[in-house]
Amino acid sequence: MTRSWEDFRTDQPAFADTVRERFERYRHHVLATLREDGSPRVTGLEATFGRGELWLGMMPGSRKALDLRRDPRFALQANPGPDDSMSGGDVRISGRAVEVTDPDVLARFVQDVSPPEPFLLFRAEPQEVLRTRTDGDDLVLQVWRPGHRLRTLRRGGDERPPREM
Repeated sequence: MTRSWEDFRTDQPAFADTVRERFERYRHHVLATLREDGSPRVTGLEATFGRGELWLGMMPGSRKALDLRRDPRFALQANPGPDDSMSGGDVRISGRAVEVTDPDVLARFVQDVSPPEPFLLFRAEPQEVLRTRTDGDDLVLQVWRPGHRLRTLRRGGDERPPREM
């Protein structure tokens, strides 16, 4: 099952807002795609939220674009920031990237974002959203998947196994 960003936001508005805010703190993030041989490729990327979607724009002919055209699976990791505080936690979105070819959608994206042209545009369909943060000595994980409730797991600093909250 795949969904749009807006579907995720409708299902989990507070969590979606937290994740979006974390991504919007910095311009550049890290995208993982799969090479033809199945090995991972990690590259920089600007992610854009707008009109109820998470957009991934890139140059035509880029390796990441070719990867996504062949295999749409991706993971997008939020920029950790300039210091080691990881303020707001560590956030990752994984799912499928669907190439956008509709001229009207592309025109609206150009109007909203003014990307350098030419470009390719992909719409992200989140299949997992994960936030990892600390709370005192505990590690707290929040995990969302379509069709499932938001799960929060806490792992104590004393290496106890994770427990669901």
